[in-house]
Amino acid sequence: MTGIVRLKMADDDFWPQLDKLLAWEGVSDEAVFDTVKDIIQRVRKEGDAAVLDLSRRFDKVEADTMADLEIAPERLTTALKNLPDEQREALQQAADRIRRYAERQKLESWQYTEDDGTVLGQQVTALDSVGLYVPGGKAAYPSSVLMNAIPAKVAGVGRLVMVVPTPNGEVNELVLAAAAVAEVDQVFAIGGAQAVAALAYGTETIPSVDKIVGPGNIYVATAKRMVFGQVGIDMIAGPSEILIVCDGKTDPDWIAMDLFSQAEHDEDAQSILVSPDAKFLGQVEDSIEKLIAEMPRENIIRTSLKDRGAMIQVKNMDEAIEVANYIAPEHLELSIENAEEIAKQIRHAGAIFMGRYTAEAIGDYCAGPNHVLPTSRTARFSSPLGVYDFQKRSSLIGCSAEGASKLGKVASTLARGEGLVAHARSAEYRIKN
Repeated sequence: MTGIVRLKMADDDFWPQLDKLLAWEGVSDEAVFDTVKDIIQRVRKEGDAAVLDLSRRFDKVEADTMADLEIAPERLTTALKNLPDEQREALQQAADRIRRYAERQKLESWQYTEDDGTVLGQQVTALDSVGLYVPGGKAAYPSSVLMNAIPAKVAGVGRLVMVVPTPNGEVNELVLAAAAVAEVDQVFAIGGAQAVAALAYGTETIPSVDKIVGPGNIYVATAKRMVFGQVGIDMIAGPSEILIVCDGKTDPDWIAMDLFSQAEHDEDAQSILVSPDAKFLGQVEDSIEKLIAEMPRENIIRTSLKDRGAMIQVKNMDEAIEVANYIAPEHLELSIENAEEIAKQIRHAGAIFMGRYTAEAIGDYCAGPNHVLPTSRTARFSSPLGVYDFQKRSSLIGCSAEGASKLGKVASTLARGEGLVAHARSAEYRIKN
């Protein structure tokens, strides 16, 4: 038996039990922090030499110079060309859908002119450069390349630099092919905290960037946290998670596999099912026991479900929505009849999958919306990665003589109220006599 926890919202201790289940400590321990700090300081001080040395030590790569760690554009196109037809077509279809969705997210510049001639507005520009971290080796995710790179390119980012570790020289051809499809500008075969530091501060070979995005292990996440401020970052992501709200009318095998789809990521991943139908919860549990032995990552799934999974019985759909909004999940499946209507009541979720036929896995790969989503309840205040994360806004203010006179009086009054006389006089110089 998986030993997945069963909770009832009607129980007096439900909310404390739910909080305990949701708790996840993602902060690096002192040893990780110190290691990453030393790596960043080395890269800042020694540049290429540090990146080479650390790559040899941690990733066991054979490289004499940084040129050995740069992957040429022709290598990317060759990887794409040599893929099996089915993989190449799937990669291209996914990229097309992600790009089409991203095009609709672009922020636009705007301005308006007031009666006195004062011009106000907003000017939108893309970031000059972005670094994309992609996990490498066996834990390679070409979908992450597409989801991070394509919105950046749609936004108009001038230079997109990808870093991907190749432990023991192991290169993932699908990742390189995805970089070709996404039109990544430069690729370096480096990883870990040293790659993040190189992107943040630059070396003799690797250009510094303005923002770093992409998933990584605890060392990568810690490095991103430490360089934030020098560069922007997307987010510090926790384990993957799914919350499924089901009315009891979906095939329990489907729901069990949807729970597996998150649990197989790693032991800290979280899969939760909420339903008002107690009998259905039991059916899903039976499906879990029936199907789990078929899973190549069975042990990981079992640990994830036992340690962090749950089945929650509620009284009705209103209670289910209350629980969903409290959890603020990364992925929310509404496996119910009127999913589109219920979705309007969801205030906090990274992505909402509406209806029985919408598996979360579709969103991971090819639906179009981004799969880089807020985790660990951060959907209460943050959003999925998108084109807007690679754009920034500048305010536009242009006063006419009449506007400067009128607004100058307001500014002067407020500035003197704050005791900032130079501010006041700067505005007063432009007030008409």
